[in-house]
Amino acid sequence: MSKNSESGASGASPAGPGTTTVPLGGETLLIRGERSFLLVAKAGSRFTLCIETPDDEYCQAVDPDDLVIVSMPEGGPIEQARMMLELVRRYHIPLVVLPKDHPGSKRLSMVVSVAPKILLACDIRRGTHPEQHLLCSSAEFSGVSLAGAPGGVAIENLPPGVEVTHLNVEKSSADKQQ
Repeated sequence: MSKNSESGASGASPAGPGTTTVPLGGETLLIRGERSFLLVAKAGSRFTLCIETPDDEYCQAVDPDDLVIVSMPEGGPIEQARMMLELVRRYHIPLVVLPKDHPGSKRLSMVVSVAPKILLACDIRRGTHPEQHLLCSSAEFSGVSLAGAPGGVAIENLPPGVEVTHLNVEKSSADKQQ
């Protein structure tokens, strides 16, 4: 299943101007651009997610329809991103937020957010934002918004040419050799 924002292909339905709703249950959605990608899944259960900042720890309630999104702004192995997604979704691993000028933020190949609705932006420093509604992305996904919807995910502002597919777990396992 491949769709872009103008597509009316089966499996996607318009939810408003510039919005596409893609069916999503317990599986993972791969949104692939020319140079980067996102993995999107529903949380699937209610749990508490702890977020560790340099000065504090706070915890937020996660609902089953909330989204867990892994962004890989420069691309990379899909299997690596899938493992990160499952660490958060299944094992409720805490998220760590780095201080704004931390040198390690430049080396983060992937970042994660968990929220009912998430906005992608390319002008923020990776790993430094505790606000879960905002996630660092490549420029090709900047301005895209994703929200959990009953039975799916609503995607706004998806650029033309972006491929949206349900992830084949067996294929992603083969990806780890790339």
